[in-house]
Amino acid sequence: MTAISLRGVRKSFDSLVAVDDVSLDVERGEVFGLLGPNGAGKTTMIRMIMDIIRPDAGRIEIFGQQLTERVKEQIGYLPEERGLYTRQKVLSVLEYFARLKGATPTRARQSALTWLERLGLMEMKDKKVGELSKGNQQKVQLVATLVGDPEILILDEPFTGLDPVNTRMVSTVIREQAAAGKTVLLSTHQMALVETLCERVFMIHRGRRVLYGHLDEIKRRYSDNAVLVRAAVDYRRCPLIARAVPENGTMRVYLNDDVRPRDFLAWMLQVGAEVESFERATTPLEDIFIKVVQAGEGETDERPEG
Repeated sequence: MTAISLRGVRKSFDSLVAVDDVSLDVERGEVFGLLGPNGAGKTTMIRMIMDIIRPDAGRIEIFGQQLTERVKEQIGYLPEERGLYTRQKVLSVLEYFARLKGATPTRARQSALTWLERLGLMEMKDKKVGELSKGNQQKVQLVATLVGDPEILILDEPFTGLDPVNTRMVSTVIREQAAAGKTVLLSTHQMALVETLCERVFMIHRGRRVLYGHLDEIKRRYSDNAVLVRAAVDYRRCPLIARAVPENGTMRVYLNDDVRPRDFLAWMLQVGAEVESFERATTPLEDIFIKVVQAGEGETDERPEG
């Protein structure tokens, strides 16, 4: 089931076109990556999905419905900049956010305490938000997003200020939410986390779509003609390769443009090499991100996603 749908959405601010004819679908139960450099239009897209601002053209639907107040109650939003009441106590702030989503006082307190325990914040429940470290404030902000039990989570840079342990904890929570059927729209510049959490991504640059689809397919499309090999062989003897570079106990072998990986494998078997492992190399998402941005308009292929 489609949770978030945008069709032909456009938004301008005076002469600046912030979002230009964007269409995408985010499915229920998935973690969907929203990518783009600073100023690309991500925040404008999120604010239109949240109905904070209205599009000039196009249509936005949540679970097939227009953005009514009742529909918007199903969305939890973690903004890039913290939106907490720093002079208030943590538990009081979280109870307030849960009540805003329609929870009873009893249910609001129960949900807040459950999430504080889950994220290791229970001992801080009676402290003022402003007294916490930046990392713990970020976790409280995440709890404020979760405490109302929304069906859709829109998370804008949720890992800001987190150390590796807490980054892993938050990543686990995101996976658990998706496994429970919740929809997660994740906007972040941390490409390694996108690769571990998301199956599909959308990248916007200068207000327009430049990448959209399954991450594996995008990585294949942008991959170099290279393979990762662990084998006892003299690569210098092979006329099929451009160069071979050691990489984490294997060799990254760059093939000539007209050479297929199976041709190189056949050559190794022909010369009697003992091949322990052989796989096609993919390009890290961070490299693809930089390549597309540096290319200006980048990939603007409007084919349906694979």
